[in-house]
Amino acid sequence: MKRLVLILGDQLAHDIAALRFADPARDVVVMAEVRGEGTYVPHHPQKIALILSAMRHFAADLRHAGWEVAYTRLDDPDNTQTIPGELLRRASELGATEIHATRPGEWRLITALDEMPLPVTQHADDRFLCSDADFAAWAEGRKQFRMEWFYREMRRKTRLLMDGDQPVGGKWNFDHDNRKAAKPDLFRPRPPRFVPDSVTAEVLDLVDAQYPDHFGRLRPFGWGVTRADALTALDWFIDHALPRFGDEQDAMLADDPILSHSLLSPYLNIGLLSPMEVCAAAEASHRKGKAPLNAVEGFIRQIIGWREYVRGIYMLHGPGYADQNVLGADRALPALYWGAKTDMACLSHAVAQTRDLAYAHHIQRLMVTGLFGLIAGISPQALHEWYLAVYIDAFEWVEAPNTIGMSQFADGGVLGSKPYAASGAYIDRMSDYCGSCRYKVKDKTGPDACPFNLLYWHFLLRHRDRFQANPRMAQMYRTWDKMDETRRQDTLSEADAFLHRLESGKRV
Repeated sequence: MKRLVLILGDQLAHDIAALRFADPARDVVVMAEVRGEGTYVPHHPQKIALILSAMRHFAADLRHAGWEVAYTRLDDPDNTQTIPGELLRRASELGATEIHATRPGEWRLITALDEMPLPVTQHADDRFLCSDADFAAWAEGRKQFRMEWFYREMRRKTRLLMDGDQPVGGKWNFDHDNRKAAKPDLFRPRPPRFVPDSVTAEVLDLVDAQYPDHFGRLRPFGWGVTRADALTALDWFIDHALPRFGDEQDAMLADDPILSHSLLSPYLNIGLLSPMEVCAAAEASHRKGKAPLNAVEGFIRQIIGWREYVRGIYMLHGPGYADQNVLGADRALPALYWGAKTDMACLSHAVAQTRDLAYAHHIQRLMVTGLFGLIAGISPQALHEWYLAVYIDAFEWVEAPNTIGMSQFADGGVLGSKPYAASGAYIDRMSDYCGSCRYKVKDKTGPDACPFNLLYWHFLLRHRDRFQANPRMAQMYRTWDKMDETRRQDTLSEADAFLHRLESGKRV
């Protein structure tokens, strides 16, 4: 009897677990472009196009390698438009009674496969460097999870940037050297963009027709869609941008959305690159004297530290993780997240960039769109669905912990020890946004006061009972208590007025 081997759009690796188990002489690979995967949140058109084109190229590679591939296109009239539906249709068509899959990275799909009327074996996704079992063993008995301690274990495990038992350079973490503001530079190299081939051009027309109302611009489209493209992008980053990555990783410039970031996360997250080959290339650059240690360590930490850590959190805490809301934030997502006009320059730039590129780097997500959501009391579930929809690298295993945990503190401190609450001073220090803003970041109250300044204190006072005993936040409350009473009253009343305008849909 034939067996079906499911390959999802974020599992485009030839050594994926389900393919290693399978036999091309008897098994049939099932791949399906389905509307359900494009609309459970309104995914950015560039994200949909990337995945569909990459799937089509990968299917062609599989056929060339000798696999039989049952591939369903989005506009196929027989398409059931769901993954379970396509598996059942193909099983009936081919007489298959057994399905093998690599465990998906989203609980909704894990559950959907578990509930199939046919037996489904879900193989562990060993593209990740820390298995679910290993992460659970690391987490067992710990009162607090901290990425730094996990990261050190991953360094020891992978041997990346190690001299024997000690870290290269004598320190595990060089983050202190990576918090510089960037300056405009006309000569900063630009990452490669890939000209759509005939397959991608066909996909772009399809996405344009099928998803006309989704937020985001589809064209120009310059993402790579093949393993060869992804390797080109990796080589370019290592040679041209990695040396400056550390210095600029937390910086923001209005006219430079990329700076020295890698733009490799989409390729890692859909399987076109592996984490170890990316990290090994970065380490080799440092060993050859081409990239400084602070840049290479910071980059590797994002992959073997943070990326593996958030996936471990997501898998450990199960399908209810994304539903948490310990701060009780319930404000609806403002229209400015979907491109409505705002006078806040930082948010305007971050959202416009997201619309155009399906991309914003981690500080724009954490300390602009995420920070505003946190201190304005926006529903973490609404923000979670927005991030999942609009970013080209967003899949729930990586996006939910970053939003629910790190950005919104909705998990109550599982992922981080304190909320990332800040005033406008942080954005001013790390960007050039404030210079072009209608609001004045130095004004604490008054008609031109930066909304982040007002909402920062409003947030702290709303949650004083929870946070005032936190040793990392106690000084903030002492500062508030020493303020002049008039300023405190003005701060809170003006914050209330701003939130009222926000809720009423007025431009803010």
